[in-house]
Amino acid sequence: MKIYAVWGIKGYNYFIYSGREVQMNKSQLIEALAKAENLSLKKAEEVVNIVFGDMEDALVRGERIEIRGFGSFKVKHYGSYQGRNPKTGEIIHVAEKRLPFFKVGKELKERVDIY
Repeated sequence: MKIYAVWGIKGYNYFIYSGREVQMNKSQLIEALAKAENLSLKKAEEVVNIVFGDMEDALVRGERIEIRGFGSFKVKHYGSYQGRNPKTGEIIHVAEKRLPFFKVGKELKERVDIY
């Protein structure tokens, strides 16, 4: 069994790793925020939802979001192109699209590479 330290809201959070993938979902993030800042779960959930909602709104408007030490989010534009249906081989038209893209920051990249 290994114990990994991951930089969190107020210092390091420790996760026990026993060979299975370790991950944090939204509810665990809310719990960590509530614990770190001594908030109720309802208030912590409200804070997380506001932050994520504002980030989503900014990306919908095509704005770039930069969180120093963590990374940046931006919207990439992809033009239309001719694709192929892998099942039938039929040529199909793929419409242009805009997709969110995340680029990891240097500090986070270095911290993750330690493990």
